Amino acid sequence: MDTIASLFSFITTPVSWVIVQFHKVYGALFGDDSGWAWGLSIVSLVVLIRICLIPLFVKQIKSTRNMQVLQPKMKAIQERYKNDKQRQSEEMMKLYKETGTNPLSSCLPILAQSPFFFALYHVLSSIASGKKIGAINQDLLDSARQAHIFGAPLAAKFTDSVEKVTSLDASLTDVRIVTAIMIVLMSASQFFTQRQLMTKNVDLTVKTPYMQQQKMLMYIFPVIFAVMGINFPVGVLVYWLTTNVWTMGQQMYVINQNPTPGSKAQDAYLQRVLKSVTSHGEVRGRTRRKMVKAIVAKGSDRNDIERKFITGLGKLGLAAQEDGTVAKSETAAADAEGGQAHKRQQPKRQTKAKRQTTGHATAGAKDTESAAAGSKTSLEKQDAPQDSKPKSAGKPASGSSRQAKSGQRKGPQRPKHPSKK
Repeated sequence: MDTIASLFSFITTPVSWVIVQFHKVYGALFGDDSGWAWGLSIVSLVVLIRICLIPLFVKQIKSTRNMQVLQPKMKAIQERYKNDKQRQSEEMMKLYKETGTNPLSSCLPILAQSPFFFALYHVLSSIASGKKIGAINQDLLDSARQAHIFGAPLAAKFTDSVEKVTSLDASLTDVRIVTAIMIVLMSASQFFTQRQLMTKNVDLTVKTPYMQQQKMLMYIFPVIFAVMGINFPVGVLVYWLTTNVWTMGQQMYVINQNPTPGSKAQDAYLQRVLKSVTSHGEVRGRTRRKMVKAIVAKGSDRNDIERKFITGLGKLGLAAQEDGTVAKSETAAADAEGGQAHKRQQPKRQTKAKRQTTGHATAGAKDTESAAAGSKTSLEKQDAPQDSKPKSAGKPASGSSRQAKSGQRKGPQRPKHPSKK
């Protein structure tokens, strides 16, 4: 603990000072020794830190978009080197370097708030040990030790002994129940955050290492938090649960307002835009117009979801414009109707027995047609008039049936000139 304190001493004092300032505000409302005053001070610290991390979150979103743009190239690399995993990884890293994309950018907010997390952990541990730290003097230390949240002291942990919990004026049962519930909520919120990212905001048509990384984090992070949570003080659990809920809400907002191209979230978003256009006859909102503008700029590179949206506008007699608005267009409506009319219908697949029955019936029909054709030919020969003149039994006419010799013309020969006899 002393080693950690020395590593994060540069931030321990600012964190403790911020908690004290928030405690002054909430202490005036709930009382200085109230668990709500100290708990809300920690929640406010989380909110302040996450607001400061918004630029990093924006960078994370941009990096995620770059990953989506690179997915066709990544798929081509996978297909080209599918039998050579090492070369495939080398080409992927080369592509990341050329485009300035970092596949680990999703971890930036967690890494950035890690120093604050360890600083808060050390502050709460010092409170549990009865030691002054940073801006927390003796009076504030005594007040924090008396603060309870649902019967559990801020500095108590799941693994604490009965003697230690008793020294904090609490029961071991209350501490373990409260900490267990908070650990479960913390892990569940982390899992849900990663799951909604994987199921709603990822282009599932392309399999990339980025997707494998996110899928791995979806299962690993909740387990890590659950294992580590039993050693976290209640105050740290409040901190981490709050930051997980913030991340979940922030991500839900981004998924609903700026979904990844080709994802289920984009399909749902464009359906909402289409419904709004149907009701109002225009694209409302700057964000929506920006999205439509980006789709128009793609041209033939649109994905299936975006083409479906453009077709839906055409059925309404509207066409998307370059500035993100829509305008009436008879051509768009005709193209949409024509594309729907010429849509290829796939024949239903027949069973083996039905195919055999159809084959036998076809063969029988062909045999019947052949027999009928033969009978008709025989009747025609019988009804044909016989030639009354008998054929001559003599030699055939010259040049009519004999083959001409090589170099001579067929048919009757022209008589030679008298002078050449």
